[in-house]
Amino acid sequence: MAASMAVPSASAISSLAITKAHMGTSSPSQIAIPSFQRGLKAGLPLGSHRISDFWSAVVVPIRDYRASSSSTGRRGVISMVSYEAGVGVMGTKLGMMSYFEPGGKYVPVTVVGFHEGNIVTQIKTEATDGYEAVQVGYRRVRDKKLTKPEMGHLSKVGTIPMRHLQEFRLTSVDGFEVNQGLKFEELFKEGDLVDVSGKSIGKGFQGGIKRYNFRRGPMSHGSKSHRQLGSIGAGTTPGRVYPGKKMPGRMGGTKAKIRKLQVIKIDNELRTVLIKGALPGKPGNLLRITPAKIVGKNIPKS
Repeated sequence: MAASMAVPSASAISSLAITKAHMGTSSPSQIAIPSFQRGLKAGLPLGSHRISDFWSAVVVPIRDYRASSSSTGRRGVISMVSYEAGVGVMGTKLGMMSYFEPGGKYVPVTVVGFHEGNIVTQIKTEATDGYEAVQVGYRRVRDKKLTKPEMGHLSKVGTIPMRHLQEFRLTSVDGFEVNQGLKFEELFKEGDLVDVSGKSIGKGFQGGIKRYNFRRGPMSHGSKSHRQLGSIGAGTTPGRVYPGKKMPGRMGGTKAKIRKLQVIKIDNELRTVLIKGALPGKPGNLLRITPAKIVGKNIPKS
């Protein structure tokens, strides 16, 4: 390109499309470049009379990004990482009961028990796994209940055979070691807020009224839509049903998380915990209990 060519204006660059051929590929299809206005304000030298400035400031970074992302097979994917506020434990739902506080106030609580387990089985670090997490095992079972790879993974660190393995992704794994036992009373105290997740009760195939709280139609004799779903879209245009339309289908039986529940009482003798409110699943369901995420306290505001 000649050095006398002027740099395109901001309006021209915002609507610019660069072909893959200009970016070192063979396909002539076009790729739109977003957010040029912000890129120009960030320091693109518009006062210069060399097109190479625009090329080095805009085209080359995009080309390098495409090359690096295509090698990993994750082109244009932005990964959102969710960290726990702290390490947690697993427990078993035992049922619900009524609890009366010393002042006489009635509180509905769920009783959570603990089988043998909650042992650290693996510590993942940035150097070995690319992220930091603590893997915890729960509920001891017989050896024949596990596969050989599962037994090999647990026997390598010298722990008992356990049915459930879950990870708690943390910002730092300092202070944890393999085969370390985690106790609820050491991690939490009465009055703390916790997040509890588990598999919800399956309801089977349900209609829109039960599944999404839709309103029903008139129940009088002349009505022809008592509990029907109603219109699900227009006719010729668009001539289809939009994806994600709320319709009858299978309800429940999926992962559910209830946040900011209060720990009412910890009974060390019975190895049980009373948590205020209802928890996901039926009695015997596996629960995952972690410190509640509170923005500004254990989760940064940004």
